[in-house]
Amino acid sequence: MSVAAYKRTISHTEAPRQIERRILAQVTSELEQQFEAFDKAERKLDRLQVLAGGLRDSLWKNQMVWLTFKMDLVEQNNGLNPDLRASILSLAAWVEKQTQGVLSGEKSVKPLIDINRSIIDGLSGRSAEAAE
Repeated sequence: MSVAAYKRTISHTEAPRQIERRILAQVTSELEQQFEAFDKAERKLDRLQVLAGGLRDSLWKNQMVWLTFKMDLVEQNNGLNPDLRASILSLAAWVEKQTQGVLSGEKSVKPLIDINRSIIDGLSGRSAEAAE
């Protein structure tokens, strides 16, 4: 099956919310596999090596997911209520800033994972409190 046919099949069998949850879960899993080595590294050089070893690619994928969320949220026909849209847009801006801090070796990856997990829970229909 070609990639295009696979994408068509997914778009016909999964709701947009399910697709968003699945993609965000995939990228979050990648971040989870790499964050400890980065967050526990004491030297900036060690953090930069973890970035070069694959974390940078995972951060880029996460940024693309959040950029896609932003693009969808600013569309006039977006069905979310304005307050929720504004909140998620605010989170997207925070994710950008946090990611830049991680890329510079100054910030932690764990808060990005925590935000993603909260959104995954929301997309799954569970509140963060109920998931704990």
